Amino acid sequence: MSGYPKTQMLAIRDLLPRPPRPVSPWRKSLDYVRRDPKANAGVAGLILLVVLALCGPWLAPPFDRQALTEQLLPPSLAHLMGTDHLGRDILARVLYGGRISLLIGLISTTVSTAIGTGYGCVAGFFGRRLDLAMMRLVDILYSLPYMFLVIILIFLLGKNLYALFLALGLVQWLTVARVVRGQVMSLREEEFVSAARVLGVGNFRILIRHILPNVLGIVIVYATLTVPSVILQESFLSFLGLNVQPCTWGVLISEGKEYMDSAWWMLVFPGGALTLCLLCLNLLGDSLRDAFDPRLK
Repeated sequence: MSGYPKTQMLAIRDLLPRPPRPVSPWRKSLDYVRRDPKANAGVAGLILLVVLALCGPWLAPPFDRQALTEQLLPPSLAHLMGTDHLGRDILARVLYGGRISLLIGLISTTVSTAIGTGYGCVAGFFGRRLDLAMMRLVDILYSLPYMFLVIILIFLLGKNLYALFLALGLVQWLTVARVVRGQVMSLREEEFVSAARVLGVGNFRILIRHILPNVLGIVIVYATLTVPSVILQESFLSFLGLNVQPCTWGVLISEGKEYMDSAWWMLVFPGGALTLCLLCLNLLGDSLRDAFDPRLK
């Protein structure tokens, strides 16, 4: 090749097949999610619910406006989902309640995921006595009734929206802490971690730059599947009368059960909105779980 002119060498190099560019695991997982019909259906349903919840003030009358002359009216053109026992529009209350329920699910899941991820990373990376003490605390909290802890925290922190965020978040982190700990314990023995230690990289930097990116996939899957669980738990608390907001899907379902025989729409429409939200979130979570599962690659 050295006898050829430089221009000919460049031309020959251009004719040779180039090796394919490597594709990162994150790119492969995202491509899988984009091609999965379950994920597309879940994302479309969630976008629809979020848009309707945000546009509620322009699509329906105020959710708390009472009209005593329009009590318990069935669905009609004037009230697409009927009215309740105080003459309030059910559609407006469902849209406004969706805004609060989705906010509770997202913030509580964010709190629990952040706590569990940090806790599991520290326990799994440092191990030994620290890991033993930290995981025994998790075992003790696991042995206590979950809903009982939430009710106690709500009464201690007060019946307000921020207390509900914190209460649901503080008791949801146990599972993600265990899962992350197991992943970190296997990752800390990998060659790239040993190489980082040889180069003098500190433990905190190894956790942030090398360990955490490798557990984000399973954390994202857990968070997606936790949001519907948190929304369902808030609905259950509202059903028990521990609601912290006057209008959530759980509150509407709790009110609708009192008029199940005479006004079925008070229960069916809020329950349908909650069911659709949980279904979309679970479809998206199942698709993400399959996308990040190395056994399916």
